[in-house]
Amino acid sequence: MASSPLAFSLPQRVLHWLTAVLVLFNLLFPDGMNAWNRAMKRTGAATAEQVAGANVHAYIGIAILVLVTLRLILRLVQGAPAAAPQEPAIFRLVAKGAEGILYFLLFAMPVTGIAAYYLGFDGAGDLHADVFKVILWALLALHVLGALAHQFYWKTNVLRRMTVR
Repeated sequence: MASSPLAFSLPQRVLHWLTAVLVLFNLLFPDGMNAWNRAMKRTGAATAEQVAGANVHAYIGIAILVLVTLRLILRLVQGAPAAAPQEPAIFRLVAKGAEGILYFLLFAMPVTGIAAYYLGFDGAGDLHADVFKVILWALLALHVLGALAHQFYWKTNVLRRMTVR
């Protein structure tokens, strides 16, 4: 691994924000998958429109899986900036734990979605939509609050490391 850089590289930043947009899209607009799921449970069949809506959700999930894999590879090769010294140790520990769980979820969500949609594992769909989604929302809120705390409370450059160089 490279030494700790001062900021994330341009490819790391682009992958971060592209992943964020796709994750938020799938979290905010799961209607296509929901309509397909309801139709399949009710009648065992779905309309072409319902399948198309579900496919959009699924393809975005697969894209997220690919992007997160690329992000982790870049992180291993290029490294990541060190934690800001102004941040209390307990918050650094919480941030590390949340980051690990967030990466886990960014893999687990698409994998469980694939298992449910393409392989028919209903339990994976329940885990995907009822458990992982709730945890992901909570972690995203924590992630944003942490970035805002760095910017406005501790007055560090943490937010700038992921926005500009």
